[in-house]
Amino acid sequence: MAAAAAARVMLLPVARRRLWGFSESLLIRGAAGRSLYFGENRLRSTQAATQVVLNVPETRVTCLESGLRVASEDSGLSTCTVGLWIDAGSRYENEKNNGTAHFLEHMAFKGTKKRSQLDLELEIENMGAHLNAYTSREQTVYYAKAFSKDLPRAVEILADIIQNSTLGEAEIERERGVILREMQEVETNLQEVVFDYLHATAYQNTALGRTILGPTENIKSISRKDLVDYITTHYKGPRIVLAAAGGVSHDELLDLAKFHFGDSLCAHKGEIPALPPCTFTGSEIRVRDDKMPLAHLAIAVEAVGWAHPDTICLMVANTLIGNWDRSFGGGMNLSSKLAQLTCHGNLCHSFQSFNTSYTDTGLWGLYMVCEPATVADMLHVVQKEWMRLCTSVTESEVARAKNLLKTNMLLQLDGSTPICEDIGRQMLCYNRRIPIPELEARIDAVNAETIREVCTKYIYNRSPAIAAVGPIEQLPDFKQICSNMCWLSEHMYL
Repeated sequence: MAAAAAARVMLLPVARRRLWGFSESLLIRGAAGRSLYFGENRLRSTQAATQVVLNVPETRVTCLESGLRVASEDSGLSTCTVGLWIDAGSRYENEKNNGTAHFLEHMAFKGTKKRSQLDLELEIENMGAHLNAYTSREQTVYYAKAFSKDLPRAVEILADIIQNSTLGEAEIERERGVILREMQEVETNLQEVVFDYLHATAYQNTALGRTILGPTENIKSISRKDLVDYITTHYKGPRIVLAAAGGVSHDELLDLAKFHFGDSLCAHKGEIPALPPCTFTGSEIRVRDDKMPLAHLAIAVEAVGWAHPDTICLMVANTLIGNWDRSFGGGMNLSSKLAQLTCHGNLCHSFQSFNTSYTDTGLWGLYMVCEPATVADMLHVVQKEWMRLCTSVTESEVARAKNLLKTNMLLQLDGSTPICEDIGRQMLCYNRRIPIPELEARIDAVNAETIREVCTKYIYNRSPAIAAVGPIEQLPDFKQICSNMCWLSEHMYL
């Protein structure tokens, strides 16, 4: 039995290398590590999952002469998702045109040179397809979900809306009102408001500090020229990924990309704009409103970009902190230490840890919703838990967090749309799609010592960024919060 197990383990690098094309040495170490524990009951499921991963279809990538990258995963489904991931978001705007990327996303579906808005909507409806788009601080995405047989039409429609949109004056004026109403809806979502404030104070006077929708005065003044200039400046081949997942043939997708994007993307000459630098500043924004029933608070330290070696470790630490809501069962039996303390002390209504990564920076922290009287106590407990990550986190906690992180990553890849999003995002961030076995190996390499080292590096004695809205009279002053970012004396523990 042991010999057979060892044989299976040693075969894994060969099979994985054929599927993924990455180094054998990393996999041998991972395989050897697993072979040492193959007989233990608690890790048998992990070994089984590893063998199943070998059946994951390959992600094929091809780069066209224009610089456009075509990436796809063929899982043989009857449906597919195909989309354009563009390395351009609100970070590439300035104060005068802030909101243009999001405005352009709205205008994409308002008609092209060959399709009116009605024609576009009817064609999508008759295909039984879905067409959607979204804008973030660093990326703009247009994607379609359709039957696999309709892949050529879906790609043609996507090519049409980003290359041939009419951007009519009447449609622009009408869309201003739509975006202003959207802004009003966002302002009722206090979590969105707090995170916008958090970015505004953490990255003050930089592009990441501005909102994605832009200020009201910009929405009222953005012109057709602003939209056209943004397209010609940023929608260039090397900054675009055509990604697809589901029942898609990579060769067919490649031919479609050459036909619909081959020459047009080369027409946008000029250098690709440099990434605007964004500096983190430890600071705070407080918006006190005692009429509100609950206080909403976010606290974060500067983290790292997507490709930084410490990213995985911070992801594990983020999973270790976890999240909690009063509707959760479990109480003191919850795995998250912070959730146990919060539940026992009735300190908040909910909390949620986050790890937001950008190209060269990031925010790692916690968002919480508290009663006015428990704001200070909750913040002390959070900072105490952060200090514990830096000094005394245990191996069992880290092992649990690693398993949960791997589970969450795999559960998110359920269906062609999240897989397509994963391909597009990773191609922009890493210029490749990181294989699942490699991600698992990198997560497995994290232990309690590395968590303590990395958390000390980014959390301990660091000045945080804080955004608070609501009845926050009990929130400690910023100097006190900063002093609690190093070792807390025992009498301060709750």
